[in-house]
Amino acid sequence: MSEKTPVDFWFDPLCPWAWMTSRWVLEVEKVRDIEVRWHIMSLAVLNEDKVDELPEQYREMLATHAWKPVRVVTAAWQKHGADVLGPLYTALGTRFHNNGEGPTIEAIAGALADAGLPADLIDYADQEDFEFDAELRASHKEGIDKVGQEVGTPVIAVPGADGEQIAFFGPVVTPAPKGEDAARLWDGTLAVASVPGFYEIKRTRTKGPDFSNL
Repeated sequence: MSEKTPVDFWFDPLCPWAWMTSRWVLEVEKVRDIEVRWHIMSLAVLNEDKVDELPEQYREMLATHAWKPVRVVTAAWQKHGADVLGPLYTALGTRFHNNGEGPTIEAIAGALADAGLPADLIDYADQEDFEFDAELRASHKEGIDKVGQEVGTPVIAVPGADGEQIAFFGPVVTPAPKGEDAARLWDGTLAVASVPGFYEIKRTRTKGPDFSNL
């Protein structure tokens, strides 16, 4: 059997666009021979040096909601291994985004239960002197170092023409493609990654996140 193509995926569970992309890449796993490897990044870490430049509403969102879920996910990873990242992300995203619960303490606690993880991991949500802060920042830095600055979440890294990984922000898509539509978007991602000088395709988003098919 051929070895599966690794796809490294950095996410912050708060971001609805990252959630959409993550559901796409899981759909690709069904139709292409790939293996997704999950990693944590943080919108709070990404923006902590430019808080004064952010719109007030976004600044308040980061202060109120951004740290709690990513701390819990990082603690789960550190205490129970990388294999819990995918299931816990799915549980969190389903509650936050699909079910409309938002990133509340109750939703995080429910997601821990859904993923079969210890309930006491919720204690890390409000741990300001976060025990695993260095590990969170190192994971975040690994993703950002691959793709560069002035991006958000998600970051995905895929094989390029010479076998080395090429990282991108995105793809940003709504709703998450299914079946062969998902496969075509994946094939296109590999195609642009195979061009050494390729950097960007972009257009203005005119639709919000659509979770209706998830």
